Amino acid sequence: MLAVAEHLDIHSDLIPRIATGFCSGMARTGGTCGAVSGGIMAIGLSLGRDKPSEDIDPCYQAVQAFLERFSAQYKALSCLDLTCVDLSTPDGQAAFKIKGQIHLCADYVENATRYVVEILNAQE
Repeated sequence: MLAVAEHLDIHSDLIPRIATGFCSGMARTGGTCGAVSGGIMAIGLSLGRDKPSEDIDPCYQAVQAFLERFSAQYKALSCLDLTCVDLSTPDGQAAFKIKGQIHLCADYVENATRYVVEILNAQE
């Protein structure tokens, strides 16, 4: 989310704080990958609505395109499926570190950011 916000020339010290709970599949629950959640938040930052009466379709279409692209690349959207470790347990956290899977996460974040920027650029 931070990289896309900066791409959009939006700067806030709050962005990393807001996104922290999404890491590790939503606070180590194995849910949606934090890179995916961040991508959705970044799309909302650009295309989201300010009032309930505003159109949600541009945002939804961009999110759907992003999810399709990410899942086509990685065959999954959840942290558990992407890392194959249960980060809710100490053993899973240790396995994540031992296997050096942080590099996988860096790849997920990099590509999620690229996909979002490309989708947003296509909207212009």
